[in-house]
Amino acid sequence: MTRPTITQAMIDAYDEYTHLTLDRRGFMEKLTRLAGSSAAAAAIAPMLAASSARAAIVAEDDERLETEDITYPGGEGEMRGYLVRPADRQGPLPAVIVIHENRGLNPHIRDVARRMALEGFVALAPDFLSPLGGTPDDEDQARQMFGELDREQTVANGVATIAFLEEHEDANGNVGAVGFCWGGGMVNRLAVGAPSLDAAVAYYGAQPEAEQVESIEAPLLLHYAGLDERINAGIEEYRNALEAAAKDYTIHMYEGVNHAFNNDTSEARYDEEAATLAWERTVAFLKEHLA
Repeated sequence: MTRPTITQAMIDAYDEYTHLTLDRRGFMEKLTRLAGSSAAAAAIAPMLAASSARAAIVAEDDERLETEDITYPGGEGEMRGYLVRPADRQGPLPAVIVIHENRGLNPHIRDVARRMALEGFVALAPDFLSPLGGTPDDEDQARQMFGELDREQTVANGVATIAFLEEHEDANGNVGAVGFCWGGGMVNRLAVGAPSLDAAVAYYGAQPEAEQVESIEAPLLLHYAGLDERINAGIEEYRNALEAAAKDYTIHMYEGVNHAFNNDTSEARYDEEAATLAWERTVAFLKEHLA
């Protein structure tokens, strides 16, 4: 069978759908028009979506790691999370919060946490849908739930996550955060709202309001995708505010790639070259600021 051709317009339509500006029915109708038939659209849709079957780059039972699902105190109530540590650690390690996309704490983000731990960090992937009962198996349901979150409570839960890791017995007291998509925006909000955050890495994340930038204390590493017009529209104002406030920041633009280029479970949008380079930069940045 001939592999279907995926166009940028199809990827843009999927982005509309995943960020709740287009419902499932509207997305499939638009994709059908772009693909030329409902059969072609049905074949293309799974290639645009993330596949949980592709999630495990690092096996869940990798002997180099200790993994566990935990609960810990949030800003209000209990938070759930996935904690990963190197099995051969010698003494305390820097800690990194791994913040999920708008699908919640799914197998892909758990895998990213394992990758981060293999780089020499205590990695905690919180479930920011904990106040609503936690991440469901149904991705469409998970996306809808993000609209129900209280923003102030969500930031408070992020601040509580930092505090939990600062005191963790296996950590050295220095805490960074890396987030993707919704999580990238959350990293930016945490940088504003958590002066104790020691390093912040946002992948294609929505920017904070310019007047909030003065509150940022953490050094920032900001990754953007060249084809991501929706998120990139906010870069100039953010950059100007960071410059005016003399903040420590670095912006990398990865030309010719899409939003979610780091997510290797999304066949159509993943870009191995950009993802590898961004990851190398991320790990080096976190080691520099959290050691």
